[in-house]
Amino acid sequence: MADEALSAGAVARRLGVAVTTLRTWHQRYGLGPSEHLPGHHRRYTPADLARLEIMRRLTAEGVTPAEAARWARQSPTEVLPPPRRGAPGVRDGGGATIPVGRAGPAARGLARAAMRLDQAAVCRVIEDSIAASGVVATWDGLLRPVLVGIGERHAATSGLIDVEHLVSRCVSETFAAVTRRNAATGPARVLLSCADEEQHTLPLEALAAALAEAEVGYRMLGARVPVAALVEAVVRTAPAVVVVWAQIRSTAEPAQLAALLAVPRRPLLVLAAGPGWRDDALPAGVVRPTSLAEAVSLALALQMQVRDPS
Repeated sequence: MADEALSAGAVARRLGVAVTTLRTWHQRYGLGPSEHLPGHHRRYTPADLARLEIMRRLTAEGVTPAEAARWARQSPTEVLPPPRRGAPGVRDGGGATIPVGRAGPAARGLARAAMRLDQAAVCRVIEDSIAASGVVATWDGLLRPVLVGIGERHAATSGLIDVEHLVSRCVSETFAAVTRRNAATGPARVLLSCADEEQHTLPLEALAAALAEAEVGYRMLGARVPVAALVEAVVRTAPAVVVVWAQIRSTAEPAQLAALLAVPRRPLLVLAAGPGWRDDALPAGVVRPTSLAEAVSLALALQMQVRDPS
């Protein structure tokens, strides 16, 4: 194991983070090197590296460091090989079980159905949750824990790509059904768009379904919208609210937001949604919601203001 252990500098280069970040994760969250040889600095084992990769990925996706560290600490105590069908802890459908933390029995049931690649069961669990609790509660309490768990297992094993694709497809189809059932009859006051080159759309689809559920009219432009096209859409439709989603830092270019603020009859509210945006880089006048519920509340409040400006 000594030959496989890595220094802090080597780990930092592999993860693309600063050594000071590794020290912070060690001091605050206990995610430090576990191998110690007399007379040498502690070094990171492959298991340590796997946990740190989970930490890096989750924080990059907007999970708080404390929550990300909790997920990382629950990862396996050794680096897992790609799972084999029939091995202990492996279910038909492939892959190890999906961790869902403290999420409830519905999330555990969804995780089991996902591992079986049981599309009908996955859709049914999501539909039942939306019917009982609504879109926002389903996203926060059911879907996010399972999606994060799938990502954690992928980081540790390089597997579960098939599971992630199936679950994502089921989520998209279920949210689309919500929007069809609750199509608003009034004007579309909200414009939803991914940032230029941004391809992660599930959170934006969740927002669309939540708005439809609240009877707020919207237009969805979807993934990879060039800034010129977004500006043109704003000019043509004059929305009260524009939401621009950026999942990763490389797509969160503040100039896109500044362009929206510069159009004639600018939107009353521009929301920079997603973990890609940096608070200290946002143009003045742009709001960054911290949750799906907050984004819905802001859009709903503005909708009421437009209806009744008094």
